[in-house]
Amino acid sequence: MKISGARTESFSAIRRRALTRAGAQAAGSAAPTDAAAFLGLSEIDFTPAVQNAVATLLAEIDDLRTEVGRLKTRLADMEGLADRDVLTPALNRRAFVRELRRVATFAQRYGSKASLVYFDLDGFKSVNDRFGHAAGDAALQTVAHRLMEHVRDSDVVGRMGGDEFAVALVQADHETAMAKATSLARVIEASPVTLGEWSAPLHVSFGVREIDPDADPEDVLAQADAAMFLNKRARAAAG
Repeated sequence: MKISGARTESFSAIRRRALTRAGAQAAGSAAPTDAAAFLGLSEIDFTPAVQNAVATLLAEIDDLRTEVGRLKTRLADMEGLADRDVLTPALNRRAFVRELRRVATFAQRYGSKASLVYFDLDGFKSVNDRFGHAAGDAALQTVAHRLMEHVRDSDVVGRMGGDEFAVALVQADHETAMAKATSLARVIEASPVTLGEWSAPLHVSFGVREIDPDADPEDVLAQADAAMFLNKRARAAAG
């Protein structure tokens, strides 16, 4: 960390800036007076050496404050990256489970309902096998974008791994979540995913479960996944 030495500005200027900042931070109180500054001593009571030492100290405090601000920004950026899926703009599984727990807590506290929708792309393996992983990646990114564009800011979208996604819907009972899941599936299937000259339609299966506030988030995910599998098998049987 870089710490600067004494600055060229005067001791009086540095002190005035410190007093102004202190006054701004003291909510509802008047800015400190010059006589009250520095234990009640006036500038004439300081020798030049003391003035230089205090000026250097205040300059270093300013530098430290700036550096702390930069570190906080970098930490926030790193935390955001750690929560994101490596391929899509959705949350990764770890971050989604954390948010799912938050959604459940909110529902319990306010006596509302919340639901989980689990999506799986049908025939995704054949896309990778036939057109390559770039096409598969494009399909996953398209699904993530469409889900995130068609839910509320309070809802949460995550990629659970592979071709599976989950959406936590706040203030949504099972019936409401089923209707929303059907709508999202239609949005995903409404237009094909494209990559260069390659184009293919997307098809999804989904399962819905209301979120039990007392249940472990991983159990809720497993239940919604099981419901999705039954839906997928029924679709396959129907041809």
